[in-house]
Amino acid sequence: MSPLKPARSTPARPAPPVADPDRWGVSPEAGRWPTLAVLIGLYAVSVTPFLSGLLRGEAQDIGRGVITAMATALLLGLVWRGHVWAWRLTLGFSVLAGLLVFVGGMLAGASTGGPAGWVVSGAGLAYLLLGTALVGTPAIRAFLDERWASRTRPRRTRP
Repeated sequence: MSPLKPARSTPARPAPPVADPDRWGVSPEAGRWPTLAVLIGLYAVSVTPFLSGLLRGEAQDIGRGVITAMATALLLGLVWRGHVWAWRLTLGFSVLAGLLVFVGGMLAGASTGGPAGWVVSGAGLAYLLLGTALVGTPAIRAFLDERWASRTRPRRTRP
């Protein structure tokens, strides 16, 4: 007779996040404008290459550029509205793009010797800094935590 293993109980789902103003040491309302500035900055860094190409008259990839700009605006808008998965995607994209753009700029700067590589590397650093601001700035995190908590609270129904 083999001994039976005790049945494992499945852990309960974690409770949804609750906005706690003491968690970050600032009120959630203090993060409204910094969050907006970071999201606008991420959008500006993302669409600048497309817009500069249009200004130079390069219109061969206009469809892809417009779709990318619209998808970026949608993703950042979802972060603003309080979607956690959109925040995670934005953070991952900004760190990955920041690293790739920074390294690409360094390689371009080393091979051409001009200032263009430094500009591209600066864009990579901007991606990294703005993405890190979404995680590391207490006012932004308090604001986003409040948004997330308001999305997960049960909504009142009319009697």
